[in-house]
Amino acid sequence: MTSHVPVAADHVVTVDDQGRRTGTFERAAVHTTETPLHLAFSCYVLDDAGRLLLTRRALAKRTWPGVWTNSFCGHPRWTETTEESIVRHAGHELGLEIAGLEVAVPGFRYRAVDASGVVENEICPVYAARAVGTVEPNPDEVMETAWADPRDVARAVAATPWAFSPWMVLQVAALGSASTEGDGPTARLAAAFGPPSA
Repeated sequence: MTSHVPVAADHVVTVDDQGRRTGTFERAAVHTTETPLHLAFSCYVLDDAGRLLLTRRALAKRTWPGVWTNSFCGHPRWTETTEESIVRHAGHELGLEIAGLEVAVPGFRYRAVDASGVVENEICPVYAARAVGTVEPNPDEVMETAWADPRDVARAVAATPWAFSPWMVLQVAALGSASTEGDGPTARLAAAFGPPSA
């Protein structure tokens, strides 16, 4: 059984409007009604059958608790690359190894306010990867998981956007415009989320 080690001394990296690092902020205290712009990432994970891993955020999460979202998200530390952070978070949140990591939407950025008034304000490149092994969710992060055909996910997001995290709704649209060249996870998502072929 996977052991989910708590993240010690966790922080986010704050940035200016051009994405230049300006400092750090304690992660537990960063999300308020005036959240500073900071670095993050979102990752979409496919299995060998081409299904997309969806997760439901734990009820203890500060923002959008209990909401369905993409496979996982997180914040890189000052001392690591985004890719290193993604690998760390995959293990911490899902007990999962990933392979074939690709940046799918490098320039994604968003700001959203949840029902309690708490703000997400992130420069948040979107990545895609392939799952290796089984998922063992960390209950502090994830309360439920589901594997689904990405085309069904796209239809669900279009029909009921309020049931998903606001960043996922925006990212599904952005992924639909990504390159469909090759056979990696980005191309598979772009084909599923993009407009139907003529």
